[in-house]
Amino acid sequence: MEIKIIKKNKKNFLDLLLLGDEQEDMIDKYLESGKMFALYDDDDLKSICVVTKEGKDVIEIKNLATYEKYQRQGYGSKLIKYIFEYYRDKCKTIFVGTGDGTSNVSFYEHCGFKLSHKVKNFFIENYDHPIFENGVQVADMIYLRKEI
Repeated sequence: MEIKIIKKNKKNFLDLLLLGDEQEDMIDKYLESGKMFALYDDDDLKSICVVTKEGKDVIEIKNLATYEKYQRQGYGSKLIKYIFEYYRDKCKTIFVGTGDGTSNVSFYEHCGFKLSHKVKNFFIENYDHPIFENGVQVADMIYLRKEI
């Protein structure tokens, strides 16, 4: 397994980025300013993560995605652990936002994040189409945080 930092041509990873954030213009808001990490196993891309600096000692995971056929095999967790190690001496707090009621909340809690706060109607007000998971519309953004 290898994790690479992607510095150029980040849009080449758009197919995978759209699994983590399904609207391209929202991805465009953080893609170039963010640091992109790509996890490869057996020379195949499995997962990607984009992290932005949000202030002194604060970063945010803006996008974390694993190809569907590789999900639930530990790749996302391994990438999160790598992010923790990479930023251990560079920041104190990591935030991540995800849709309320999605399976992502329990994934991030399993990785050591704790609930922080909620942004009401974030997905309704910022996306040009309704977002659904398991037949239920996602409205609120749930932020989780981890101190490192």
